[in-house]
Amino acid sequence: MISNKHIFITGGAGFIASTLASRLCGLNKIVLFDNLTRNTVQHTSLLDDKNISLISGDVLDFNSMNQAMEGADIVVHAAAIAGIDTVIKNPIKTMEVNIIGTSNVLKAAHENRVRDRVLDFSTSEVFGSMAYRVTEDMSAVSGSAGEARWVYAVSKLAGEHLANAYFKQHGLPCVTIRPFNIYGPGQTGEGAIQIFIRKALKNEPITIYGDGTQIRAWCYVDDMIEGLMYALENTKAVGESFNIGNSRAVTTIYGLAQTVCRVLGSDSKIVFKDALSADIELRIPETRKSEELLGFKAKVDLEEGIRLTAKWYQDNVL
Repeated sequence: MISNKHIFITGGAGFIASTLASRLCGLNKIVLFDNLTRNTVQHTSLLDDKNISLISGDVLDFNSMNQAMEGADIVVHAAAIAGIDTVIKNPIKTMEVNIIGTSNVLKAAHENRVRDRVLDFSTSEVFGSMAYRVTEDMSAVSGSAGEARWVYAVSKLAGEHLANAYFKQHGLPCVTIRPFNIYGPGQTGEGAIQIFIRKALKNEPITIYGDGTQIRAWCYVDDMIEGLMYALENTKAVGESFNIGNSRAVTTIYGLAQTVCRVLGSDSKIVFKDALSADIELRIPETRKSEELLGFKAKVDLEEGIRLTAKWYQDNVL
């Protein structure tokens, strides 16, 4: 159990990071460092907790972040530009935040002598457009230069290499996490499930970009947090990368929309539009390494996760 630690979380006001903070704040002091571009904490009482403080800042500003990180035992780097719409509109900003920002976090962690853990969020997109039961040691795929879809993956992969370099060269206790389609209460931005759920609850049309045959494995956020806790606590995690996902909760995007409507009893119509860019046709993780080395195994099935997520949006947003 993690206790009496000073934990510094970049992107701390975001979906996964704020959920992790709520899990850790009872026994630890936590600093959330965020520019509030995506502000999940506004829908929570997290900032009322005496163990949590929020510092408004940007990972591109090394000096302010380095100062804010002072005294940290654990660093969780969750700040990033994400979401296909955002990436397409701001490819330069995406690259700068995901590469330079990660470099700044690692440099600051090294200068502040962070000794317990530096947890870096990568992405499942590093496996490319056809990723079936992919393992951590499989080759990453960067995609064709000039295709906007791959800007995010390339920038996150560069961050992985940099984290690994800091581990090997300086002994910084880095761990890389590759999340696979995380969803749940508090999600903001462009996640398909939360968009489908919010539309379904209001019986509004649900839009699918492309033909809807794209296949995903969906992981509920509570399972993701369990995986992160294992990665933060288990000494075997240091210097490793881990897939965190639920390979049993698999469906097409069209099937997902149908499931959301059925589970929620919605009258929403499903409509199709042209794809925004190159898409991920298949994305299913192999999580054997996470299970054997960390003890992680996803538990929440898709229908239960949809119900839990919908209830949160009904109670807090809609």
